[in-house]
Amino acid sequence: MILTESTIHVLQTALGFGAIASIVSFLWAPVLIAFLYKYNIIRNPEYDASLAMGARKSKAGVPVMGGLLVIVTVAAITMIFNWERSFTWVPIGVMLLSATLGGVDDLLNIFNQKKRRNRKLRQIFTLIKVHKNTWYRIWLVITLPWSMFKRTSLWLGSHPGKGLHVHERLLTEFIAGAIAAWWIYVKLGKHWQNIAIPFDGTVDISWLIIPFVIFFVVATANAVNMADGMDGLAGGALIITFSALTILSWIEGYGEIAILNATTTGALLTYTYFNIKPARFQMGDVGSLGLGSLLAINTIVINHMLLLPLLGFIFYVELASVIIQILGRYILGKRIFTMAPIHHHFEMRGWSEEKTVMRFWIIHAMVVLFGLWVALH
Repeated sequence: MILTESTIHVLQTALGFGAIASIVSFLWAPVLIAFLYKYNIIRNPEYDASLAMGARKSKAGVPVMGGLLVIVTVAAITMIFNWERSFTWVPIGVMLLSATLGGVDDLLNIFNQKKRRNRKLRQIFTLIKVHKNTWYRIWLVITLPWSMFKRTSLWLGSHPGKGLHVHERLLTEFIAGAIAAWWIYVKLGKHWQNIAIPFDGTVDISWLIIPFVIFFVVATANAVNMADGMDGLAGGALIITFSALTILSWIEGYGEIAILNATTTGALLTYTYFNIKPARFQMGDVGSLGLGSLLAINTIVINHMLLLPLLGFIFYVELASVIIQILGRYILGKRIFTMAPIHHHFEMRGWSEEKTVMRFWIIHAMVVLFGLWVALH
């Protein structure tokens, strides 16, 4: 990369936005904390089974939805100062849509009075056979594929509680991914259909970019959500990843995306300051789903989609541990890990929260550095 006055200016601007985001979020963080306490938006043992573990009982009563600090700061600064219709509007839109989904889930878990249940398949089949209303039986037959999807999706999460069910989350995340895929395929043009293959140039995958984008948006959003289980874990790892994306997008010449990544990094610095144990607040689904989606989109836009498992390494490890646990349970009939996601496995094996978080940070940083090296070759 040849350093010109223009490229240096972009880097200076990105660093400036990062600093501004950090300061702005620091100024209004006390307001957000007070708001969450005032309206009792806190962790509740009724929907969070992990609070039953001895070392985690102290987390009961800690505010959730602290991820709003990052989501609101990044969205506001970008809309006012970095609004580029060719690049930044869809990443922000997808982030806000996913964050809204997460926020609804957080609020339902806290304030909904009744558990939300799915009807079992055998109950549906029985109703199809015996229900007196013929039209209702026809309706049950027509919607049977959807009912089967709802039941099988439970494998990917806990049993139905007060919040959104897995199938509802997956559907909304699919919509967010589809919006991003449409934008990349239709609006950004032919160039973004060429996928960078590490060490081997690019390959044109044409319309196949659509399912790829949807998959990575959904997978990354849920992967970050899985990692949001220990004080500082998700925030610190996201700082590492978005810092790397700032460098990479700047080198690749995507100035607006570099500024967006730097803005996110700055806001995450403040969030993690307040999230370090003992946390003043926690990210919640509003932050993890929103930032996971933003991470995926920003990596895809700079044409490094296949490096997401490296740039988001610890998040994908967390997601993989849940999938492995599910496969072990339903195929082998036993647990592979003491508890999933994997950070709980180490916690239950005797690692302190601080030890687990810091080691995960270090491992994540090492793999992200490797991912940067791969991206630049």
